[in-house]
Amino acid sequence: MKRIVLITGLVAGVASMPAVAQDLQQRVEESRAVAQEFSKTLREQLMQAMQAGGPVEAIAVCNTAAPEIARMHSEARGWSVGRTSLKVRNPGSAPDAWETAVLQQFEQRKAAGEDPAGIEFAEVVATDNGQVFRYMKAIPTAEPCLACHGSNLAPEVSARLQELYPEDQATGFAVGDLRGAFTIEQPM
Repeated sequence: MKRIVLITGLVAGVASMPAVAQDLQQRVEESRAVAQEFSKTLREQLMQAMQAGGPVEAIAVCNTAAPEIARMHSEARGWSVGRTSLKVRNPGSAPDAWETAVLQQFEQRKAAGEDPAGIEFAEVVATDNGQVFRYMKAIPTAEPCLACHGSNLAPEVSARLQELYPEDQATGFAVGDLRGAFTIEQPM
């Protein structure tokens, strides 16, 4: 059973109103669908690359396709869609303070026994430009991920990672670890 933690403190007293609660639930469902589509599209492209040229080819897909998939979803909806992690491969994907706190919460939830595949979080956040809806969905590490994110990388994989990502921190993962999260921000 999936569980979403939804904090609506910024709309306290209003959250009990059916229209607001319905809007927030719809935002969660839409964000969840975008994260699932992003994951599916990227996974398909990565698996094709793995079959065609192994992990080195998959690295190239992550380097070019993942940002393109994020851009496509962002532009299609007028949202900010991406991926982040506490151990980033691309410094441009580093988490902001809110994302860092949520990722740390995800780690705590996993440590408490929650299945990483179902971990997600949504919240209405006040910013300098008004309120925004933010959503994150955990990305658990699966067996195929270890070829590029594990502890025992092939020399050609390490060389390609060093070439594309000289500041890479995204290795040393094991199956079931939280690799990171999809992150979505919607204007209110």
